[in-house]
Amino acid sequence: MTRTLMTIGECMVEMAPGDDGRFAMGFAGDMFNSAWYARQVAGDRLRVAFLSAIGDDAVSAEMEGFIRAAGVEPMLSVVPGKSVGLYLISLTNGERSFSYWRSDSAARRLTDGLDRLPGLVSGDWVLVSGITLAILDDDRRARLLELLHEAKSRGVLIAFDPNIRPRLWDSAEEMCRQIMKTAAFSDLVLPSFDDEATHFGDASPEATLARYRAAGTASVVVKNGAGPVMASEGSSPPVTVHPPEIPAVVDTTAAGDAFNGGFLNAFMAGASLTDSIHAGCAVAAQVIGARGALVPVRSART
Repeated sequence: MTRTLMTIGECMVEMAPGDDGRFAMGFAGDMFNSAWYARQVAGDRLRVAFLSAIGDDAVSAEMEGFIRAAGVEPMLSVVPGKSVGLYLISLTNGERSFSYWRSDSAARRLTDGLDRLPGLVSGDWVLVSGITLAILDDDRRARLLELLHEAKSRGVLIAFDPNIRPRLWDSAEEMCRQIMKTAAFSDLVLPSFDDEATHFGDASPEATLARYRAAGTASVVVKNGAGPVMASEGSSPPVTVHPPEIPAVVDTTAAGDAFNGGFLNAFMAGASLTDSIHAGCAVAAQVIGARGALVPVRSART
């Protein structure tokens, strides 16, 4: 049976530096990136959809065409008079920093007009992130959580990447509260240890794992850059998986997003937690060896 992975968030115009110092235009955004990588490594068994909102201008139409050409099903509402956000990447020794122009993007209205998340049945998965939560105002964020709860009541499984970006939030306290609120009803949480240590004070990946499990999350996978991935599922003992060594890190942009796509593709196909982590690491390893958020990758191990 074909299952659906739906990701929800914002896709933006990406301006990324090339080897010659010139910037090239593309499209990217954390939840679209995960959909894009899942689509690359998935076979016919997985339908991948991306839910968001775009404007009614030419660049929005170009973005929709790009999403469709990637094999991802665009579920995009159109907001008249609006456009999409934009970000620019700066790189120093493979580490990226971003400048954003997104304060009035159409994606901030992605919940408008929705009474349920479309096209999902029991056993399908939805992936959202802390960025998805952060770009929405209070009412629309509450509406998104209602939509997720309604989908969960129909047997849809919820995956959540906290993807902590404090500049998008009004306060650190509100950010942490909303992240834990969402994690508490999620079936799977995919945090990154560095962010969790900084904003939640976790002393170790084990502490991050324990905090999310204590909140009620059934499965937690703690990403840790080049370090080992720690994970726990149900009542099974925790597992530790070491990612492959990377000869040279070119650009870490979208590494976590790529891991999510590779992991969920394998996990939804019935792979074990350990094998799903290996699949996610295999995709992320290819991504950090090239520039930009979206790069071609080979099929992941499942």
